[in-house]
Amino acid sequence: LGSDNVALGVVKNVEYMFGIVGVPVIEVAMAAQASGIKYVGMRNEQAVEACRLYSKFSARPSSLDMISSVVEKAVRTSMYGRPGAVYVDISGDMVNAKVDRSRVREVPCCPPPPVSMADHIAITEALAVLKGAKRPLLIIGKGAAHGRAEGALRELVEGCGLPFLPTPMGKGVLPDSHPNCVAAARSRALLQSDVVVLLGARLNWILHFGLPPRFDPHVKVIQVDLCAEEMGNNMQPAAALLGDVNAIVKQLLEYVHKDGWKYPADTEWWTTLKEKMAANATMTKALALQSTTPMNYYQVFHHISQLLPHDCVIVSEGANTMDIGRTMLNNYLPRHRLDAGTFGTMGVGLGFAIAAATVQRNQNTGQRVVCVEGDSAFGFSGMEVETMCRYKLPVVIIVVNNNGIYSGVDAETWEMMGKMGDLTTVAPPVTLLPEARYDEVMNAFGGRGFLVRTEEELRSALQLSLSDWERPSLLNVLIDPSSDRKQQEFPWLTRSNL
Repeated sequence: LGSDNVALGVVKNVEYMFGIVGVPVIEVAMAAQASGIKYVGMRNEQAVEACRLYSKFSARPSSLDMISSVVEKAVRTSMYGRPGAVYVDISGDMVNAKVDRSRVREVPCCPPPPVSMADHIAITEALAVLKGAKRPLLIIGKGAAHGRAEGALRELVEGCGLPFLPTPMGKGVLPDSHPNCVAAARSRALLQSDVVVLLGARLNWILHFGLPPRFDPHVKVIQVDLCAEEMGNNMQPAAALLGDVNAIVKQLLEYVHKDGWKYPADTEWWTTLKEKMAANATMTKALALQSTTPMNYYQVFHHISQLLPHDCVIVSEGANTMDIGRTMLNNYLPRHRLDAGTFGTMGVGLGFAIAAATVQRNQNTGQRVVCVEGDSAFGFSGMEVETMCRYKLPVVIIVVNNNGIYSGVDAETWEMMGKMGDLTTVAPPVTLLPEARYDEVMNAFGGRGFLVRTEEELRSALQLSLSDWERPSLLNVLIDPSSDRKQQEFPWLTRSNL
């Protein structure tokens, strides 16, 4: 059967398959299970056909006997070079069609991706630029996490005394608590650095494309990336190091060890960064230690951060929830944070959490998976709580509920607006139903739901949830609808670029 060929194409070294059950996916799922693959049926169906435009590779097998070859190529392409999604379109009539097994070529599993290194001349040029910097900054991206460069990067940071800043999913490659991490002075570090080393990070909208006023107009960039097409995007690099991040950092270390170069610890740059970090920490602490009801964002994240295990996997999405959580919820281990990513895509969080919890249970790591959601973001795929309950995945979901997107209104104001006329013309577009009972959605499927209004209730509910390995939990944390981020030097960039 065609469905058997699909399973045959992915069976080697694949443990899990995630999908939406429906004709003809049912047959593919059954064939996958028969071949030993564990199938997790999800609830939130996306516009899969639209993925074709954004995939590294897309194909439609021309015949039944080609399915396994096409699937193998798709898997290989997703792993080799810069990793990315692939799309294979198998027509419905092929799934139940039959072919003589002797005609189907058995395709071996692809080997691990090859590791490439930078040109030695480029390494020399990059080090010359770095050593000439008065205000250097390393930016550690998710490419460094994918390249498993944490060991080499720690040696580079500590051996050379360099400040570093993680991108959202570069958090944890080196611990956020590391003394050289300057995330608490992010805006100052980006604005005043004169040499930036991009380590598996892209100058996209999150980093304002490397342009003023976010960056110094004369900043020099050393770009380390696996993808040649990414070199020079939005800004011409002073040095381009093409290859595997881990291998290239080791090349840099080899040269640094020869002359023992180290950036001085007593520079004005380090003083500036430390002063700004201390000032921002004081401001955040003042907000976090407020004892008000309803709570603000900083109160909520302060108590969450005190209770979360250091080895937990943090999944996060939302507007203020994700932005503030990124600064207050530390990551201590690499590849332990997942969020809305480069495109700021909402609705991915619960799916990420399900996948992480499935792997955690299979590998018996003893690590908790904690999914921190804004109330709007939770709404995109909230029915996945049924999936968690169905498979008994002990995910802890924390919905930071401000009754809206960025801001909402309280129940009294909502009632007043209802008396003013049709809510479709009166209610601000960013508002959601005040105090929506997301906790009861979890209760309805057999999980544990908690309605949280106070600091004491938050701590108690989170401690109970973290101790329960039998079922998922959801904390519906009601906060002040007018709670907001502290004043930012630079807003999120919303215009497009390369």
